[in-house]
Amino acid sequence: MPVIPFDDMRNLPLPDLALSLLQSLSLEQANFNNIIQGIKNGGAYGQDRPADLDALLSRLSDAWAWLEAHGLIGPSATNPQAGRWQRVTAEGQSVRDDPSAVAKVWSDERLSGDLDPALASARSNFALGDYETAAFAAMKAVEVAVREATALPNELVGVNLMRKAFSPKDGALRDPEAEGGEQQATADLFAGAIGAYKNPASHRTVKFEDPVEAAEIIQLADLLLRIVRRARGRVD
Repeated sequence: MPVIPFDDMRNLPLPDLALSLLQSLSLEQANFNNIIQGIKNGGAYGQDRPADLDALLSRLSDAWAWLEAHGLIGPSATNPQAGRWQRVTAEGQSVRDDPSAVAKVWSDERLSGDLDPALASARSNFALGDYETAAFAAMKAVEVAVREATALPNELVGVNLMRKAFSPKDGALRDPEAEGGEQQATADLFAGAIGAYKNPASHRTVKFEDPVEAAEIIQLADLLLRIVRRARGRVD
């Protein structure tokens, strides 16, 4: 039998196929060429070779590449130079041991692109697994950016700062060309984000146990910072 059933190679989404492949690998020694040859040679001992075998092996190759790209397998430490031997990394081991740990893989993907430089602290804390601090730092960066763009007094903080900065009536960062309802919606967006994700962490311990949720809060902060930059461009 192949390391993964042919139907799974054919039908599983690529990430699911990759994770199934991960479960089949030896922790210390895994070689893709050996896996492929084992599947090809299996047909010589009474097992029917599917007509689409080449396509299935290509999918398995894609799954192997997915595992490498996400840091779940890497070069073997004991046999690094002979035939591209690989090993399951510490991150890969955690995913093998606890299927819920794959959430960290999805969250890392969300933060794989460029982010506003102001989110460096949030990103660092996220990488360390401190999701509460990461979420707080992300929204604090938004608050700092809004204050710097408006020069509003320090005693005006949090939701009140957002309401003042984006007020449809006289907010320094409002878009005067936008319709009144859109201006109010932008003010609500900023006030809601700060109220939901910064203010609670300012006053009490907030448990962010889901890395995907923490990553999405950082992404939200990145979007808000983009809006602030555009608004600042209008002011300048």
